[in-house]
Amino acid sequence: MSQRPSQVAPEARRVPRAPKNMREVGVETESEAEPELELPDAASPTSQEEEQPASLPSEQSSPSKKHKGKPSSREPGRRCNTDCLDARLSRAFGWLGWAVGTHPWYFLLVPMMLAATLGTGLIYLPKDGDEDLEEQYTPIGGPAKAERRFVQAHFTTNDTYRFSATRMSTEVNFASVLVVSDTDSLLKEDTFIDVSRLDHMVQSLSVEEVDGTEITYPQVCARYKAYCVPSNPLMYTWQQNRLLNLKNLTFPIMTYKDQPIYLSGFFGGNVLGEHMGGNRLLLRSKALRLLYYLKTERPEDSLQSKQWLNQFLNQFNNISNGLNLKNVQVVYFTSLSRKLEFESTSRTVIPLFHWAYFLIVVFATISCYRLDCVRNKMWVAVFGVICTFLAVVSGFGLLLHVGMPFVMIVANSPFLILGVGVDNMFIMVAAWQKTRLAESIQERMSNVYSKVAVSITITTLTNVLAFYTGTMSSFRSVQYFCIYTGTTLLFSYMYNITCFGAFMALDGKREVLCLRWVKKPETRDQKCSSLKKFCFPFGSVVDEQGTDIHPMNAFFRDYFGPLITNTQSKVFVVVLYFLYIVSSIYGCFRVQEGLDLRSLASDDSYITPYFNVEEDYFSDYGPRVMVVITKSIDYWNEEVRQKLEKCMIDFEKNHYVDASLTEFWLRAYVQYMKGSGQDPNDKNTFLNGISVFVNYLPVFMHDINISSSHEIISSRGFIQTAHISTSTSKKMML
Repeated sequence: MSQRPSQVAPEARRVPRAPKNMREVGVETESEAEPELELPDAASPTSQEEEQPASLPSEQSSPSKKHKGKPSSREPGRRCNTDCLDARLSRAFGWLGWAVGTHPWYFLLVPMMLAATLGTGLIYLPKDGDEDLEEQYTPIGGPAKAERRFVQAHFTTNDTYRFSATRMSTEVNFASVLVVSDTDSLLKEDTFIDVSRLDHMVQSLSVEEVDGTEITYPQVCARYKAYCVPSNPLMYTWQQNRLLNLKNLTFPIMTYKDQPIYLSGFFGGNVLGEHMGGNRLLLRSKALRLLYYLKTERPEDSLQSKQWLNQFLNQFNNISNGLNLKNVQVVYFTSLSRKLEFESTSRTVIPLFHWAYFLIVVFATISCYRLDCVRNKMWVAVFGVICTFLAVVSGFGLLLHVGMPFVMIVANSPFLILGVGVDNMFIMVAAWQKTRLAESIQERMSNVYSKVAVSITITTLTNVLAFYTGTMSSFRSVQYFCIYTGTTLLFSYMYNITCFGAFMALDGKREVLCLRWVKKPETRDQKCSSLKKFCFPFGSVVDEQGTDIHPMNAFFRDYFGPLITNTQSKVFVVVLYFLYIVSSIYGCFRVQEGLDLRSLASDDSYITPYFNVEEDYFSDYGPRVMVVITKSIDYWNEEVRQKLEKCMIDFEKNHYVDASLTEFWLRAYVQYMKGSGQDPNDKNTFLNGISVFVNYLPVFMHDINISSSHEIISSRGFIQTAHISTSTSKKMML
């Protein structure tokens, strides 16, 4: 090891500290040199410290100046400096720490005044929590939204006269009730009587407005011609004809008075018998669905529908309990439930803030508590948690001032910020405990800041950059969450190096106050003074030249370190890590994609049993898919029709499609023309016969977009998805 040239002052000389063990013997660099101990010659430590003027951090604390002139252990030609950023950052923080130690009140009060000012932005926090889930939790500019805009521009709908749920391009207002039989089948007259009573009570619901007028179900129900759309087609048919034979039904389509009645999606847990044409005999059915569609298109109608749905949610349990249904169990869900339950769950997070901060305060207090008040940092830890709270107030307040939208998912970010802020606090407290009590407050603060500069700065920058990178997400909710979290982390970093550091400097002055009671000559009575008892309740006196070693640090240094470096321990760690890698790879292949809506609600929510029943009994059929022809083509050309037919057949051959439930106007129209003796290959005959055809089968009226010049601009058909109960099957279907 190279020797420092003799530069011993008359007052003191410097000698290197002897290594405690062989692990400490090694080559020193400029940034890793051991601290040296001052050995006073004539004057005592106290008197010499009082006579020596305070120096700047660059003169005492800077590693580069302290070791200036000391030759490196590396050869000059092989020397490589890799700590240029580290050294500059440490030096800059050393100056900042010196300033904080010199003027702690400025660095304490100014951030608190800033937090109070920015906190006024919390008055803009939304009270009702009304947010559009589709806007916040679906991709911006996704292809599905562009396709929906095309459908809305080219195909009309009418929920007051010709409502068709299949042909709606957006989710409509609805209420859904699932009825599950306690027996093997609900296709019994007594069960239908109970369900019919329930259906009647739901349709009898009304809500009274502020002006005294009532909103009834017939006012808000979606209609087909003059009637409300039936909640269940088979139930409606049975209500019209109580003599209907419930043991002679076919599935998925039954015929009643030469009219097809679609039962798919309305009955689940089915047991099917022999084939009857394209259908099968329905032997038993475990569950049925009552679906109440409401008006959605006009804003005023949609508002009344939502009011009725709120009344439905409030009164449904009373209705089902009042009917005393013995043979069935019922669960319910509405188009508002997803949003209401998500907001309700998010609001339950807010009371957890109190517990989170309380537990962190308790943990920090226990971690920083010492038996004597000189090294006790209990109140410093409490103030560190307060600084994190001030950062949340400042970050949220600033963004609310500038008009940044606040979505409910942002309410979860304070938990992340609390963890990062408290982590930085512990790092700074640990660095303070390693400083010498004999140094001035300015020197100790400078040493603390220079040691923690790289640690807290790099971790904060990586966290902030990670969250700000998240603003490039295609989901608006994720963008807002990342903006709020990243900005608040910056405030947490700023308050840690200013406000918290200032409080730590003031607490350092309290340490000096306790030490002065040790230095002053005491009378016999003063030895038992209350202040000294408070400083040293167990009679121990802290060494001014020493530093504090936490028992946990001593444990890792003296016990865990030697244990983990043992050969047998190394083998065990390698084997354990290998098993960890294998289990992680296995887990990656078992990850379930997609979002389970049950996870968005609380455990006791009413939507959880609804989705359980739906998954158990109604997962055979999925949503109907719209197949849109976006360009004008020659439908009367037989070759063109064959290409379209081949396209539809390719869709129907998919494992996740039920071909028997396909709806395509062109197939029906060609069959209609051939049945009436018309030529579908003649252009004029083809175009002129469409108006007569849609009057004969009005269900296809909104599937053909014809211009004023009798040109078919676009058209559409529908296919029925099936067997997509899992998120993986849904992905494969797409």
